[in-house]
Amino acid sequence: MGSKYKSLKEECYEANMELNALGLVIYTFGNVSAVDRGNSVFAIKPSGVPYETLKPEDIVIVDYDNQVVEGKLRPSSDTKTHSYLYKNWENIGGVAHTHAMYSVSWAQAQLDIPIFGTTHADHLTHDIPCAPPMADELIQGNYEHNTGIQILDCFKERGLDHNEVEMILIGNHGPFAWGKNAAKAVYNTKVLETVAQMAYLTLQINPDAPRLKESLIKKHYERKHGKNAYYGQ
Repeated sequence: MGSKYKSLKEECYEANMELNALGLVIYTFGNVSAVDRGNSVFAIKPSGVPYETLKPEDIVIVDYDNQVVEGKLRPSSDTKTHSYLYKNWENIGGVAHTHAMYSVSWAQAQLDIPIFGTTHADHLTHDIPCAPPMADELIQGNYEHNTGIQILDCFKERGLDHNEVEMILIGNHGPFAWGKNAAKAVYNTKVLETVAQMAYLTLQINPDAPRLKESLIKKHYERKHGKNAYYGQ
């Protein structure tokens, strides 16, 4: 008898393989999850399994309390961060985390990624936020769970909407991204990495490069996402 989570596992597997295909992970450092809201569970990559050997049946199903519902392997070490986001942001369908080079570099620098150009503005109207490094007592506590708190606290403090800003950097750690499904979480992760690289190169060429002006931010975001959007078919 097949698993009732077969399609969920396949969605999660395909998203994880795309993360690898896009060059966003090194070795086993990265994960994507996909949620099943109807059954209050999500699928996530097993911890430390190389992408070259990963199979759909290896994907682990866990509930929002991080209990394994189905699977023989241990889920990702970042599972508690994913579950915290799913519990608190009820409309997201996928979460991704990587150690991609340029995203991590900005996180290690503890800097937001400034909005310099229209590629950035096509996706969000704000700088990509970098949450401050976690306090020592939280690091020594329930670390991965507290990473989820770190993300929500940053959004609350800055008055950001997670439906518009679907990505964040964790200071000294790396990027998390989310979306309506696992594939969109991967898409947003690639966008984040690309914008991070563009911003880095921009500052190498001109350390005093100006931010994108508001009129262009508004135009590029709204032509894709506004009520009168006209980008695409």
